[in-house]
Amino acid sequence: MEYKKTKIKSKKNIALIAHDNRKQDLLEWVKFNKGSLEQHNLFATGTTGLLINQETGLEVTRFRSGPLGGDQQVGAKIAEGQIDFMIFLWDPMEPHPHDVDVKALLRLSVVWNIPFACNRSTADFLISSPLMNAEYERLLIDYEALKIKS
Repeated sequence: MEYKKTKIKSKKNIALIAHDNRKQDLLEWVKFNKGSLEQHNLFATGTTGLLINQETGLEVTRFRSGPLGGDQQVGAKIAEGQIDFMIFLWDPMEPHPHDVDVKALLRLSVVWNIPFACNRSTADFLISSPLMNAEYERLLIDYEALKIKS
């Protein structure tokens, strides 16, 4: 397998997403980690970004609401190398009309090898990592080279 290398800078571009039943949980996590998060660039889908900004005063670049294309906007930014890190607290007990968008977003996180958390414990481990404020060289599978060989 062939790899490409790319750098994640010490100041991360972090996407914050939460389904309705998890917004309060994400908001509490952001408040607890405000000091760490204010060192980075924050991005969020519609309502989540608005709540984070109103409740914490943190500057957040907002995309559309998830069901209106916000998840796809985040996915596009991941594919363009503009999102380095994602916290996505999703609700596993509730069906979502945009479930395929959610799955696509998670798939892109794996394809582009970005750190992501789907629950608060993982988010805690990620944000407390010594790599959080350091440059990091991540390996990307060269899928184009794999396709050529097939």
